[in-house]
Amino acid sequence: MSEQKQPPAKVPDGVTRYVTTRQMAPNEKGFVGFETVWKPFQKEVPYKTPKKP
Repeated sequence: MSEQKQPPAKVPDGVTRYVTTRQMAPNEKGFVGFETVWKPFQKEVPYKTPKKP
């Protein structure tokens, strides 16, 4: 007899200081991937020309 496969277990989001990983939904082949979201390491400030002496 054939048994039905159970859907993969839901993994909680992995949260660190700069990276968040989330489990994606399984595709038609059953592959479950992960989405990685990076937070910026530094701020970008618009450049201002220095004053002339």
